[in-house]
Parts: sequence; C-alpha cells; structure tokens
Amino acid sequence: MELIHVYPDGPWLKRRSWVDWMFAVALAAGASFALDRYGAYMGGYEKGILIAAVPVFAALGWHWRAVRALMLGIAVLALTAINLYHGQLARAEEVFLLKYFLSSQSAILWMSLLFLLSTLFYWGGLLTRSPFGASVGSKLCWSAVLLGFTGMMVRWYESYLLGTDVGHIPISNLYEVFVLFCMITALFYLYYEQRYATKAMGAFVLLVISAAVGFLLWYSIARDAYAILPLVPALQSWWMKIHVPANFIGYGTFSLAAMVGVAYLLVDREERQIKLAGGEAGSGFFGSRLPSLVLLDDVMYKSIAVGFAFFTIATILGSLWAAQAWGGYWSWDPKETWALIVWLNYAAWLHMRLMKGLRGTVAAWWALIGLLITTFAFLGVNMFLSGLHSYGHL
Repeated sequence: MELIHVYPDGPWLKRRSWVDWMFAVALAAGASFALDRYGAYMGGYEKGILIAAVPVFAALGWHWRAVRALMLGIAVLALTAINLYHGQLARAEEVFLLKYFLSSQSAILWMSLLFLLSTLFYWGGLLTRSPFGASVGSKLCWSAVLLGFTGMMVRWYESYLLGTDVGHIPISNLYEVFVLFCMITALFYLYYEQRYATKAMGAFVLLVISAAVGFLLWYSIARDAYAILPLVPALQSWWMKIHVPANFIGYGTFSLAAMVGVAYLLVDREERQIKLAGGEAGSGFFGSRLPSLVLLDDVMYKSIAVGFAFFTIATILGSLWAAQAWGGYWSWDPKETWALIVWLNYAAWLHMRLMKGLRGTVAAWWALIGLLITTFAFLGVNMFLSGLHSYGHL
C-alpha cells in the first residue's frame, strides 16, 4: 500500500519547520562558499546553475527528508578529503585516509563493493523472507550512494589539482557516467522503497546496478579508465553539466522500470499457474514475497514517466549544445539517432498507457525490451558505431 503523508493545513512554505529552513540556509551557505572559493573558475552560466541548485535541493530535502543526511554526509566526507590534499595530488598515495578511503578512486571502489554486497543482502532477504537481510541491503545501498557521490566530488577537485585547464565536472567519459548511472538508479529506487514501504524490489533493481558495477570494474582494470584526462574541445561547455545528468536520470529510471517489469512478469506468471491449479492467489514463491502487481505496475509507470520527462529535456539540451559545438541542431549522428529511437519507444509506451490503458504483461515486456534499446543507445553505439560522439568509445 502506498504511504500517504499527512501535513497540517496551510500554504506549503508555512508548513516548513525550523529544521527545514535551517537545511535551506545550510545549502545557501554552501553555495556562497563555493562561489567565493571557486567562482573564479566558473562562467556566468555555471554560477547561475549553482545558485538555482539551492532552492531545487532545498525542495528535494523538504519532500524527501532522508536525502538531507545524504547531502550532509557527502559534504562532510568530500570537504574532509579536500582538506587532506593540501593542494597536492601526490598526497592521495601518502595519506592513509585518502589512499584507502576518500580519494576518488578509493571511494568509488568502496561504492562498487557496497553495491555488490547490497545486492546479495537484498536477495538473501527476499529468499529467506528476512526483514533483517533486506534492511542491511538498504543500508548498504545508501552507503554506496554516499561514497559514490563523495568519490565524484573529490574527483572533481582532483581534476583541478592536475591543472586549471584540466579541471572539469566528472561526467565526461564512460567511467564517470557509469558511476553516475549507478547512483541515480539507486537513489530513485531508494525513494520508491521508502515511499511504498517495501524492500522486496531491491533484489531486482540492484541486479542492473551490479551489472553496471561489473562493467565499471572491468573498464577500470582493462582500460585504466579511472585516469583523469583533459576534456576534448566538444565537451568544454557548460551544457555538459546539465545535459548529461538529465540524460542519465532517464537511463537510470528506464533501467529501474525494466527490472521492476521483470519482477512483475515473474509474479504474474506464477499467479497464472496457481490459478490454473486451483490454488490461492499470493501463495507462490514470488507472489508471497514481492509487492502486488498493482504496485509493481505503478512503480514501472512512474519510473518511465519521470525518465521520459528528463530524457526529453536532455534531448532538447543536447540539440542546443550541438548547435553551439557543431553548427547544427541535429545531424543524424548515431548517438542522436538512437536517442531518438529511445525517446520514441517510451513516448509510445506512455501514449499506450494514457490513451489505451496499457497494463500488465505487455507493459512489463515492453519496459524490458526498452532496456535493451536504452543499453544499445547508452553503450552499444560507443562500441559498434562511430560519429560525432566517438569521444565516448571503449
């Protein structure tokens, strides 16, 4: 059953507690500190993005209070790491805390391990019906997100230690965006986990995150992908800071929907078999452990709806960026073409849902097939095709 939050009557802003406002003030203070210390490295648009992020993240923290502790933890760990560097990148191998925990590479490795452990505990909790196992899996997932974001923040700082001409937001290559994908997918799952008060979906959603972690570890070892390199000219733009995150909110939520679709298909198939055998609904292995088909269908729909909105924004931003970088809004580059295919696929899914009442196994299979299309657009294009986006090749 969906959790319904009841708030006192009155205007939304007047319902905020003093803790809410202190959180907003802390965000504003952090943005002011960043502008004062790093403003010289920012352009006008970048400063605008930073300022606009304050009310956005304040509203997020007001709506989803669990994320406040996450933001605080990221700030504490990232600032601790930055202070330990003393402006010298070599200290990453000299200071114990940096070498084994807080340097970007170490933090991301810890993130990877925690996601893998989280997957095991979620599955252990599902198979044994153990609330303890699922609870541990959830805490490990939160910890992985914390260290992943910390690693990204520290990597951002490390890039500037290599040189002001090298410094850039760490979302410019496959290594960095795979980390981003893991964290976005996990965060959206954790939101639905809390909203619907069920941890059973984690066993399925964490599978796609673990697959991404597996690729990330292989890519790091086989290609030394963790190395921080200067940006190619096409990526030296403030557009990257908003286009890529919007894009990967889409990728992450589409992947989440697909894995929830897998859970839906398993429960539905089991329920059909039980019905044919004259058994009682909800008595099967998956049916007795996973949420209802109605809830799974709702999560699948909401994930695709959110992902489609952000993917649409990302596509528009990408065309504006392309006009600035290459002189045209659209060039039918393989990456652009497959992005359009992804967009059309989910536009059709939502159209059928809203206009024709698409539900059930067809919707779940479509969401799963959508993951294959999205994966090719995300990774396959970089592996097998070439074009203007070839800077992301393996």
